[in-house]
Order: sequence, then C-alpha cells, then structure tokens
Amino acid sequence: MPSNKQVLSCVQQRNLFRPEMWFYTGPLKKPKIDASCLTWEGQQFQGKAAIVEKLSTLPFTKIAHSITAQDHQPTPDSCILSMVVGQLKADDDPIMGFHQSFILKNINEAWVCTNDMFRLALHNFG
Repeated sequence: MPSNKQVLSCVQQRNLFRPEMWFYTGPLKKPKIDASCLTWEGQQFQGKAAIVEKLSTLPFTKIAHSITAQDHQPTPDSCILSMVVGQLKADDDPIMGFHQSFILKNINEAWVCTNDMFRLALHNFG
C-alpha cells in the first residue's frame, strides 16, 4: 500500500489536476485500460474507446479550472483514491463548480485512471 507521502508525491509529480487528465486528451489518452470506467453527469461509460468518444464530443472548445480542495488516500490494494472540488470555465459560459472522484492504479510502472466520476455542482432549488 502506498504511504501518504507516496500518494502526495505521485499526485504532485504527475500534475494530475490539469484539464488533459479530466478530459482524456493529449498525452493522457494512454493511461487508461479497457476496464476503465467513467461516470459523467450520471452517464456511465466503460473502456478507452467509449470514454474518449464521450469526452471528445463535449460541447466546448476551451476549458480553464481552479482547484479549491483535494483529498487523496492510499487504498489497501495499492491504488490512490482522489476527490477534487473546484471551479471550471468552459468557453464563454459562467464559472461552474465541479466535483470529481477517481482511482489511480499503478500498472506496469504507470499510473492508470481505472475509475472516474465527474459532476458539475449545479443546484436546482425549483
């Protein structure tokens, strides 16, 4: 099981909280496996192809983010469980809050995102 120090080191060194990680583009298309799962606003996707297809069709061209809180824990099976809370701005839309939780697993000396759950922090008080 990774220590708390190893968890923080992994997260910091790999700069995991950049938009490329969240939206599975660029150099991070590879660190997924066919068993990887994504839940995006309640919709579930499994496997590299389905995840990349979903995220490559999101209706914005640019994204900026700000992390306001993050927590990480080692798991008994040597994974890292992470929760991130922050704000994002897509194109000219207003700033929105978001929550994201994901699991990273070290497979063949590479950290792989095996599970990822993302939700905008929208409130409907109607």
